Amino acid sequence: MNIDAKGLILGRLGTVVAKKALLGEQINIYNCNEVVITGEKKRIFNDYKRKREMGTHSTGPFQPKVSFKFVKRSIRGMLPYKKSKGREALDRIKCFNGMPEEGVKMETIDNAHIDNTLVSKFINVKELCKLMGGKVE
Repeated sequence: MNIDAKGLILGRLGTVVAKKALLGEQINIYNCNEVVITGEKKRIFNDYKRKREMGTHSTGPFQPKVSFKFVKRSIRGMLPYKKSKGREALDRIKCFNGMPEEGVKMETIDNAHIDNTLVSKFINVKELCKLMGGKVE
């Protein structure tokens, strides 16, 4: 299954992908830098800044600053990744920032799209990663 994640809400995308990966389906997520997180920009940035500054530099927790790794890490939180079935499901999920070559059939998740909600405040993962100090293409 190939998913175009442009304009999809991160949490809703993650739940659908995690369920399908646990059922044994191979999933490729494209346009990870266009995924959105709902809420006020300042609050979201402060939450992730607090997570990043927790712990020590050698023991973690580690929060990625690259958008496709950020999305995969968020999906990992919805899987039992410490068990073998969760690790195998996580291996079946691949995330990419760009679009694939032509000829690949793309799907989207309609109920996870930001246009289908009443939310007016959101931030792109690309913008969040840039605020956290990551390199953005």
